[in-house]
Amino acid sequence: MFLSDPEWQAVLLSLRVSSLAVLFSLPLGILIAWVLVRCQFPGKALLDSIIHLPLVLPPVVVGYLLLVVMGRHGVVGGWLYDWFGISFAFSWRGAVLAAAVMSFPLMVRAIRLALEAVDMRLEQAARTLGAGKWRVFWTITLPLTLPGIIVGTVLAFARSLGEFGATITFVSNIPGETRTIPSAMYTLIQTPGGESAAARLCLISIGLALVSLLISEWLARQSRKRMGG
Repeated sequence: MFLSDPEWQAVLLSLRVSSLAVLFSLPLGILIAWVLVRCQFPGKALLDSIIHLPLVLPPVVVGYLLLVVMGRHGVVGGWLYDWFGISFAFSWRGAVLAAAVMSFPLMVRAIRLALEAVDMRLEQAARTLGAGKWRVFWTITLPLTLPGIIVGTVLAFARSLGEFGATITFVSNIPGETRTIPSAMYTLIQTPGGESAAARLCLISIGLALVSLLISEWLARQSRKRMGG
């Protein structure tokens, strides 16, 4: 399939943004899921609701909030820019952040469901045999949760590939910098004669999503086989 240079840029940028969004959010996703399943504290329901807000809020609202908080004159973004010279707004870093925020609830939800299915008696038995909390987590809890982690990671990756509303609101639609596949399609649809290029990007987007889901299913099956499931 022949792609022009701008189309290749959009595809490669989408893969880069989605991969980095998943890479940076996965440790936090595992931590948050563990806290929601294993801990009891005041405000737990509120924390759960805040984490899942991106699922129910319009993506444009999420993008606007990111701009207010992480923009160069935002509450956090202004401090980062003044002290470290780091800017998220209108850059690929912001695209990664927007994709991570929008896909984070799906990741947490999948990992949380897997954690809830882990038999806590196995963890308790290991503790009675002298294993510490961290050893129990790394040798029992995490391996048993691995299928959910895989599913959550791939779902987040696929969601990041399709992110549009929050991204275009927060980082605009800059060629080679923030123009991912959805943004490129949006531009091509409004450009005379751009229908064929938009169709090509559409097919690529569908193909990437299908491949991601197939890989997720295969990895989850392999993980279950290793654990005797």
